[in-house]
This record gives sequence, structure tokens and C-alpha cells, in this order.
Amino acid sequence: MDKFLKESNHFFRIGFPMLGSQLSFMIMSATDTIVAGRAGADQLAGLVIANSFTYPIFMFMAGIIFAVIPIVAQLNGAKKDIEIGTKIREVFWLAILLGLLLVAIFYFGSELLIFLPIDGEIISISISYLKAISVGMFFYIMYRLLSSYSEGLTLTIPVFIVVFMGALINIPLDIIFVYGYFGLPEMGGVGCGYATTIVSTLMFVAMLGIVLFSKSYKRNKLFSRFDGPSLKTSQEVFRLGTPIGFGIFVELSMYSGAAIILAPLGETVVSGHAVALNIASIVFMLPLAIGLAASTRVGNLLGEKRYIDARYSSKVSLSLCFIGALFNMTLLITLGDKLISLYTKDLLVYSVASHLIIFAAIFQIPDGIGMGSLGALRGYKDTFMTMVFIIIAYWVFAIPFGYYLTYYGINQPMGESGMWISMILGLTIFASLISRRLIKISGQYL
Repeated sequence: MDKFLKESNHFFRIGFPMLGSQLSFMIMSATDTIVAGRAGADQLAGLVIANSFTYPIFMFMAGIIFAVIPIVAQLNGAKKDIEIGTKIREVFWLAILLGLLLVAIFYFGSELLIFLPIDGEIISISISYLKAISVGMFFYIMYRLLSSYSEGLTLTIPVFIVVFMGALINIPLDIIFVYGYFGLPEMGGVGCGYATTIVSTLMFVAMLGIVLFSKSYKRNKLFSRFDGPSLKTSQEVFRLGTPIGFGIFVELSMYSGAAIILAPLGETVVSGHAVALNIASIVFMLPLAIGLAASTRVGNLLGEKRYIDARYSSKVSLSLCFIGALFNMTLLITLGDKLISLYTKDLLVYSVASHLIIFAAIFQIPDGIGMGSLGALRGYKDTFMTMVFIIIAYWVFAIPFGYYLTYYGINQPMGESGMWISMILGLTIFASLISRRLIKISGQYL
């Protein structure tokens, strides 16, 4: 028991600031949802449709940069401080490329939404929102590089401070832009896009300032010289990061696909779905933070060649994620309706969300187990098979079954319930596959 508590303490030391960071990001998303939702169901639906198409693409790009965490973590464990600085300088060029690509996709690709069989007014909101958010995506990718570098060093508190301040700043900016204060025009949901761009830029500037001037980063000599792009480093990042990014893309596309599948059922269903999913995502930040901490902790231990401890740390990650998932399930069952009331005043939207929140409570368990295993495997730099498992669970099972159950069902169409039952199925399949993978990989190091 003492060993478990001692190892758990490492997770809490690394993971609590990560939890704070993830919650802050979710607060930003929740703020956008709440402010846009109160401006009108059409405004919220516009944001939901826009993010359903572009957010998976954005997270795919960001996921590639996530490879920096296990790379830095293992080098940090091996005390290769100067090599860490060299790696980050080389990855910098890759981050610039990915950031510029995102700007182009969001700005110009937004026009493709006009081909969707969705109300023209909602699509117009979606397109304008994506153009407003496009420039901010570049700065977010650059911020993500610096924050991943910091997290790989186990310096998670500075990242939390930056994101938390960003979340606080986002609240008044959303209100000002959406409702039109201080002489600005009333922008509706599109205003959330402009607020996000400003906040993303400020977060990058703040993180850059911390890395530049804090003594904690001096040993890596990050700014001691100029390094151009490195093919070797880029290949390493792509080898590790592409499966991470694509895995995130596939997982998010399940939720995005769910929104698209449900769109013909009307804006009330889409909005209720978005509210329930947003609440579920917020509480899921607890196992997510533990999983992220596992990537750093396991990576550090492997760098120190403490293979037995790394395996034990993986088991602790699973245990803590399971406990966190149980807590989340209880929270959603007991307080779900009260949380929904914060999002919407529309009784019909409230009714849909209240029904779906029970499904959200159920999928916390498989999602938590999956996250604990996924985080530890990233510490082992084992990312390819996790991507394969995600594809099987979400694209082969969840999405096709979700569509079938929604519009055909077993005896009759199940509507939005069918889609959420199918998502639970996909998450359960993934949790089973990836936990078995973790047992196999951790055993190979002994």
C-alpha cells in the first residue's frame, strides 16, 4: 500500500497541474458553448457543426506535437539536457509548418461546409466562426510545442498557470464579442472564434516568456544557438506523433460523426447532444490528466532504465484512472441535471441533454480504463497499435452501428439514444484491446 501511495504521489504532483490545464481548456470550450447557446440554439448549432468537421483535423496536427512529451521525458530521465534543447529547436520548424497548414485549412476549407444538407443560416455561422478562429490555430500549435516540452520535463505548473489565465480571459472576451459591448457589433457565436484567436496568441506569448526567462529551463540551453530543420528528428516526431494525432482524430471523429449523424434530427437534438458531451468531457479531464501524467512518469522511468518501476507505474495509472472514472460516473448521475441547466434555458434542449447524460455517465468507465492504458503506452513510445485499436473500435464499430441504431434500431429507430449506445460499445472495445496491449509491452522490458 505504501508503494502504491508513493507512486500515486508522483502522479498527483505531475498530474494535478495537468488536470488544471485540461479543465481550463474545457472551461474555455464550456464558456463558448454556454455563451453561444444563450445567444440562440442556431448560434450553438453553428459552432457544433463547425467544430465537428475541423476540431478532429486540428487535434490531429496537435497530436503530432504531443510526441514531444515522451521524447523529452525519456531524454530527461537519461539526463540528456543539451539534447533536449536541440530536439525542441528542430521540432520548432515542424510546428510552424503544421500551424500554417491549419490556418489554410480552417480559413479556405470552411467554404466546403456549404455542401452539407444543413440549414443555410447555421452553415453561414459555422463558416464565419472557422475563419475567425483560423489564425489562432497557428499560435495554439506553437504554444502546444512549448507546453509539451515543459510537461516532458515534469514542469507542469507553468503550463497550468498559462492555460488557467487564458480561460479567465476568454470569459469576458466571449461575452464582449458575442453580445457586442464597448461599441463592437453583436457577432453571435462567431464572436467566440475571435475570442479564441486572441487567447491562443496570448497563451503562446506567455509560454514563450516563461521558457525564455525561467531558470528551470536554462539547463537545456534552448536558445543558445540556431538549428535548422532536422530530417531525423522530424521522422522521429512523425513516427511517434502521427499515430497519436491520427488516434485523436479518429476518436474525435467518432464524436463529430455522431453530431453529423444526429444533425438531420434537428438543432434541438444537436444542441442537447453537444451539451451532454461537453459536460462528460469536462469531468473526463480527471482520468485524462492521469493518463498524461503517465506518459511523462513512465517515460522518465524508462530513461532511467527502471523498467520494473515503469511497469508498476503503468498499473498505478490504470488504477487511478478507474477510480477517477467511478467518481465521474457518480457525479454525472447525481448532479447531471443541475449542470445541464447552466448551459441552456431551452426546455427541449434540456430534455435531450438530461436523457443523454445517463449514457455519458456509463461510458466514463471504459473511457477511463482506455485513457490510463493509452497514457502509459505513450510513455513506452508505443503509439502505432493504439491507433489501430482506435480505428477498429470507433470507425469499424461505433460509427456504423451508431447510424444503424439511430435510424433503424432493433425494432424501431432509437434516435440519439442509439448513437450514444454505440459510442459506449466503441469505447468498451478500445479499453479491452489497449489494456491487453499495455500488459504485453510493459512485460517486454523486464
